[in-house]
Amino acid sequence: MRISAALPAHNEEANIEQAVSELQHVLAEVCTDSDYEVIVVDDGSTDRTAEIVLKMAEADPRVKLVQHEVNQGYGQTVKDGLMAGTLDYVFFTDSDLQFDVWEIERLVTYLDRADVVCGYRLDRQDPWNRRFIAWGWNALVRVMFYVPVRDIDCAFKIFKREALENLEIQSAGALINTELMIKLSRSGYGVAEVGVNHFPRVGGEQSGAKVSVILTAFRELFRWRRMLKRIDMAERHHSRRRAMMRRFERQH
Repeated sequence: MRISAALPAHNEEANIEQAVSELQHVLAEVCTDSDYEVIVVDDGSTDRTAEIVLKMAEADPRVKLVQHEVNQGYGQTVKDGLMAGTLDYVFFTDSDLQFDVWEIERLVTYLDRADVVCGYRLDRQDPWNRRFIAWGWNALVRVMFYVPVRDIDCAFKIFKREALENLEIQSAGALINTELMIKLSRSGYGVAEVGVNHFPRVGGEQSGAKVSVILTAFRELFRWRRMLKRIDMAERHHSRRRAMMRRFERQH
């Protein structure tokens, strides 16, 4: 098994060295012949995040840095990390140390029967306002779309790389996980879920509950719903035309 692990990061100098180091240890155990790569996507950090990663990359060429000169948003950062992966499987998690990366071992056991394996947080350890926003977001997404997972934004997922290769991702913000899962499930890829532990953030700052982030997510959500409706209408029209042509051919 060969795994590319992507870590989106923004001002994570308090966490990034430990996050990369833990992934190195886990992947050395999980991957065949220690064939792995850890890709940190630094989203315009103004602290020492990139500097720390570059020093780690000097010691281990399997550590790589993708750097945004300016902040481009969480969705673009996750997308760039996933698309930078070159190995058979692509895993991603956040750099804030809120997951036990050793639980990758639990996810990979499902890859013989699924194309995507998603973690869901057994006991989410975030402030109450962040949990409330997440609950409302999950409920809204379920009303607006079919999503095949219970914890859509859980940042602990592994994909077969072939499932990502032809996927066109447009979201630059918090909608990234929703878009990923809807498009993958609509394309017929199998999805499995595994409960994972979640821990409080101990360093750095969370940005997901900022008003600007939330408003951007809602704008993306409704824009993407309109686009998806247009695609569905076009597909239904195309299906009707094909059915009419088949009837015409049978009659003649």
